[in-house]
Formats: sequence, C-alpha cells, structure tokens
Amino acid sequence: MPFYHKLGDIPKKRHTIFRKPNGDLYYEQLFGTIGFDGMSSNLYHEHRPTQVKKIVKQYSIAPKVAKANNLKSYKFTGFDVPAEGDYLDSRKIILTNNDCNIILAAPKKSLRDYFYKNTDADEVLFIHKGTGTLRTHMGNLTFSYGDYLVIPRGMIYQIDFNTEDNRLFIVESYSPVYTPKRYRNWFGQLLEHSPFCERDIRRPSELETHDEKGEFLMKIKKQNDIIEVVYATHPFDVVGYDGFNYPYAFSIHDFEPITGRIHQPPPVHQTFETNAFVICSFVPRLYDYHPDSIPAPYNHSNIDSDEVLYYVDGDFMSRNDVDAGHISLHPAGIPHGPHPGAAERSIGETKTEELAVMVDTFKPLKVTEEAMKIADETYHTSWLD
Repeated sequence: MPFYHKLGDIPKKRHTIFRKPNGDLYYEQLFGTIGFDGMSSNLYHEHRPTQVKKIVKQYSIAPKVAKANNLKSYKFTGFDVPAEGDYLDSRKIILTNNDCNIILAAPKKSLRDYFYKNTDADEVLFIHKGTGTLRTHMGNLTFSYGDYLVIPRGMIYQIDFNTEDNRLFIVESYSPVYTPKRYRNWFGQLLEHSPFCERDIRRPSELETHDEKGEFLMKIKKQNDIIEVVYATHPFDVVGYDGFNYPYAFSIHDFEPITGRIHQPPPVHQTFETNAFVICSFVPRLYDYHPDSIPAPYNHSNIDSDEVLYYVDGDFMSRNDVDAGHISLHPAGIPHGPHPGAAERSIGETKTEELAVMVDTFKPLKVTEEAMKIADETYHTSWLD
C-alpha cells in the first residue's frame, strides 16, 4: 500500500542494535517486493526466520486446462463448488492465464494445522460468505461479508472462520496489487475524486507474537507446487515492524460509486490494479439522471480483455437469470452487452442495489476442468431474440 504503517516495537533507526530484555538481539528482516525497488517493511523477530528443519514433500497444484483458446461466453454456478474441510483443498482454480488465477473456495474449517505462504502471487480474497480473522506474521485482521483481504506475496498466514458456511472469490496475481494510480497523487495519497480513501482501509492492529521452538509446518506455494517445510520456530514471532508492505482489508460496502448524467464506463468502478488486470466493484448506486438516459450498459466489444463478473447480491440490471455466486465470462474478440429486454427495463429506473466484483484481464483466460464442472454450456445463446 502507498502509505506508512507501524505496529509493535521497533528501534529508532533501521539496521541498528535492537536488544531483547535479556540482552540478546532481535533479528531484523526486510520483507520487500520487486527486489529492493518495491514496497517493503522491516520486521523484527524473536528468532532467526531462516531455521528450516526439513522439507517434507512437494506436489503440483497446477490447474488442469479444459479450453486453452476460448471464444465462448460462459456462466458458472459458483455455489455448486462443494465445500471442503481443508482451506487449500477447497481452492478451485476456474480461470487462469500467465498473469493470474481466478479461484472459488468454500472452506468449512479454520486453517490451523499448518501455515500458508504464497510466494508466487499477491492474493485478493473477497469474502462472499463468512466471518472470521485473517492471522498473519504481520498482524491480524477481522473480516466479514463484502471484505477484500489483500495479502502480499510471501505473507505467512492462517485463517480462523467463525462458522462452516464460507464462500470466497479469490484472485491470485503474479504482479503486485495496487490501488489505481489515477486516484493517487505523486506522494501516493488517495485524491479527493477517489471512490475510497485511507480511512476506509483497515490495517493490522493486533500483532500476535509467539516465542516458541518446535516443529511448525508451513505449506509454501512456488511455481504451482506446494512445498511442505518444517520450521524450527513459530512463524508468528514478530515483535514489531514498519513500512509499506503489509496485509490490509477494504470493504466493498465502503466503495463510493461515481455516477453521471449518462452511463459511466466500467473504469469508474475500478478498485485495484496490476500491470495485467484490474478489479472493479459494482455497488448500490443512483442511476444516470439525464432525462433520456439508458441506465443499462451499451454493447461493447471485448477486443483487448476478457471480462469476468462475480455476482454477489441484488438484481444485476444488465443480465437475465443470474443469481448470487454466478460468474460470467465474456472473452476477448466478441462483443457483449445487456440481455434482451434489459435496456428497455432500465429506462426510468432511478437506482440499483446490485453488488458484484469484476476482473478484466489483458490476456485471454483459459477455462479449467474445475470450471467445466459448474458451467452453463448454453449461456452464449442467451442473447438470441
């Protein structure tokens, strides 16, 4: 994130002596991205963060692609993905390319038996159902319906769920996830026309510090493999840190929509960006107020990007027969637009209660075998009069 955060105890200067009450040194770690050029934080550990006892096993979790070159529009019934106990087992990649994975998950149990670290990608977890706490080595964040949890690559975490009824929409990004640059000034501050500001972003406020030795299993994702590593000390042993690289939460309910006299294009809904795709939030808002406006979106051609819409709640005015948990894929190369009757229905309406998350990728998405299990094969014909 483009603003500074400090939590716990740290020395006055970086890379200087910082001693425990017994006189031993704390162990400093630079936790950064893009070499030494990106966001970073300085962490201070009770123990060396490098103490590996053994590597247990390694196995692939690479997605199995069903359609590598796709020009067909699909609708997927996300809630048909079965719930599973284990957090990692529950994550099903439905769409993929070299820049990102789009994942559905319905974990029933808290992640407590091991720690997880994704070294491949930043993760954006959208909480559709469930409440709980994201526990990380850089502090904890409570979450509930509508929260985005942004977890930078390399973050060590566990998740506590309060119930077994949990539904997550997850985007893994192989490039860093940022707030849109057009909403920031040259210092990184979010500007007045931004649909959210720093007050809306929840940073870790509770640091969970364990001074423990033993055997601690960590499952590390690297190049589509899970590598199980046993560490000699508890991964949550940080006593303090400061910097710009940390997990944070943002609620879709705090996104303030930008509206106009006529229909506004999708970029006004943008919430996050990478160099390979964007994430947008469609939220309840007033419709366009020109006397002759058509609130429904106009037909547009996907020439340079695939569009994925995850339907969260409400009545999505441009679509017929969609429900919570449905996902639409409109691939690059063909036009798409409102379903028959949607434009006419929208005339004269004053507001919408829709809630949805959109991912627009600049490279084509491949459809996986997991996606085909929940696919509506007739969706592409639903625009026929």
